[in-house]
Amino acid sequence: MSRLVAVFAPLALIALLLGAWEAACRLGEVPAYFLPPPSAVAVALAADAPDLLGSAWNTLAMALSALLVASVLAQALALGVALSPTAERAVRPLAVVLQVTPVVAIAPLVVIWAGIDHPERAIVGLAAVVAFFPIFSGALTGLKSADPDLERLFDLYGAGRAQRLLRLRLPSAVPFLLEGHKVAGGLAVIGAVVAEFVAGSGGAQGLAWKILEAGNRLQTARMFAALVVLGLLGAALHAAFDRLEKAGLKWWRGR
Repeated sequence: MSRLVAVFAPLALIALLLGAWEAACRLGEVPAYFLPPPSAVAVALAADAPDLLGSAWNTLAMALSALLVASVLAQALALGVALSPTAERAVRPLAVVLQVTPVVAIAPLVVIWAGIDHPERAIVGLAAVVAFFPIFSGALTGLKSADPDLERLFDLYGAGRAQRLLRLRLPSAVPFLLEGHKVAGGLAVIGAVVAEFVAGSGGAQGLAWKILEAGNRLQTARMFAALVVLGLLGAALHAAFDRLEKAGLKWWRGR
């Protein structure tokens, strides 16, 4: 019973909100260019489905590429920093500055460096910047979260630095790495969309360009259709990482 409630409660709420939205648009005679009813959005979604799915694939591919780049760089840097307190004190402030710098502020530079004819490179690079910090922070925290009693046990047996890293610190970091990647996955999608907005080029042909194109033509229903696809893409990616995290934690606890 509780499982049925968990499934149908959000669906019922969504249906209620959509019904209220439809009624408000029709009774209030709201102009379609200002706020289209859900029925108009559904028609636009059905009409543009092939193009939207292709754009969604492009956005997903760029986001996953950015996540891969961010994962490799963040874990490598965290691994090097975790072995040296001096390196950590030197690197952490720079990582924080990179994290709090708005992506739109550095986007023009990255677009120039990547080449105007290759906007997808700039988008992947900017999305990787956005996704970098959660993975780096999670990896660094996890590498330093080993059980103190086990640390003393390794000291007692005279374990070397490599043995301590491979057999103690890396296994201890697994839950933090999984959580960091789950957060970074959503941020990579956000970064890819924002970067494509800032790039201002249709070369990448992602969902952001579909939103910009429809907005310039006052085709609000098409904008909402692209937003629906983008929301479903983000939800599916989050669900995939959530399942991966649960499977990884199950394996980790079994170990």
